[in-house]
Amino acid sequence: MEKKELSFNKIELLYAGMFILTGLLVGLFSFILSKSYEAILRNVIVSLIMAGTIIFMLLDAAGRGKSGFSYDNYDKRIRFIIAYVITLILSCVLSLVPDQFWPYMSFFVILALFSNNEIGMISGTSFVMLTVMLEENGSFSELFMYVLAGAVAIAVFRDLNENTKIAFPTFISLTMQAVLLVAFNVLFQNRTLGIKVLLLPILNLMLNLLILLIFLNMFGVYVIRKSNDMYMEINDPEFSLLQALKEKNPEEYYRAIHTAYLSERIAMGLGFNARAVKSCSYYHRIGILDGKMDYDDVSHYYTENSFPLEAIEFLREYMVPSKASIRSKESLTVQLSETVIATIMLLIKKDPNVNIDYDHLIDGIIDKKIENGELNAYDVTFRELNEMRKILKKEKLYYGFLRR
Repeated sequence: MEKKELSFNKIELLYAGMFILTGLLVGLFSFILSKSYEAILRNVIVSLIMAGTIIFMLLDAAGRGKSGFSYDNYDKRIRFIIAYVITLILSCVLSLVPDQFWPYMSFFVILALFSNNEIGMISGTSFVMLTVMLEENGSFSELFMYVLAGAVAIAVFRDLNENTKIAFPTFISLTMQAVLLVAFNVLFQNRTLGIKVLLLPILNLMLNLLILLIFLNMFGVYVIRKSNDMYMEINDPEFSLLQALKEKNPEEYYRAIHTAYLSERIAMGLGFNARAVKSCSYYHRIGILDGKMDYDDVSHYYTENSFPLEAIEFLREYMVPSKASIRSKESLTVQLSETVIATIMLLIKKDPNVNIDYDHLIDGIIDKKIENGELNAYDVTFRELNEMRKILKKEKLYYGFLRR
């Protein structure tokens, strides 16, 4: 708990630094660009309001936990801070560059993928506004052009995963930017289209494409695929920890294997986090290796073996449920699957030839939990619970393998 508080205080200090740096940098650039004292004061005040709004949104998202951020950004909030500072500096420098060459479309995407879509949208809009204010003859037309392009880019690049093909969203984003750049020249600048007029927009598109390709490739390798690769490793039955459990207690090993199979079937059928469910099923009883079952006593297994932070959070939730917070659907999935598997294995152990009415057994387990109010703490609907019941009943053939 103390470590978490220290980490949170560190983030708060960094946010305070962002706020102060924003005002100082904008004030400094305004002075260098020979703005009037009134303009300098205006720019500083507006920049502080925008920075304060972004920081408020970051704190609000953090208050909602992991669900407040995209990907693993809740645990890696320093990414956004770095992206913010770099974009802040660039937004000041771009005021010296022709407005049709600003690569803001890619900045919107980067800021959104390092936080969430709402924060990315407000941050990108704020930086465009700063550049327009610092520019000698800034106008609303530039804000109109780049904010719309950024909004479309954020929309098409949301929910990236390992199987996402980026060619189509990239094409849509660049096409929208091209259309807006042409509209800017024709509607707001009253220019006649020609090679000279189109030169800067073409360079803008090329620069945006280059930034997007480099960033998305790095994001895929270090954020999306990294987590997937770690899950693939620990969710392999041949992983060293599971093999150690198999040698120590074969019965517990097979209980984990069967629970993981059943949990994954439910998770995939209902669109839950299947990989996290599977890892939780495998490793929540790994403390059997040294006879300790408390989370604090076994958490070192997770950190030493580089478990994804998401997997560790689900394991902590399952092993140390909080009475003050709602538990996840994934946690209930593992609990129901484990209860069903453990009950069947116990009945078979007592009598290998026992005749089990699986439908009756599953109904009894779920109905008893409902009657005792155990499910009130879980974020699950009646429809989802009924679907879980159906999936568990469909696996009768698999339960037959538990006799072997």
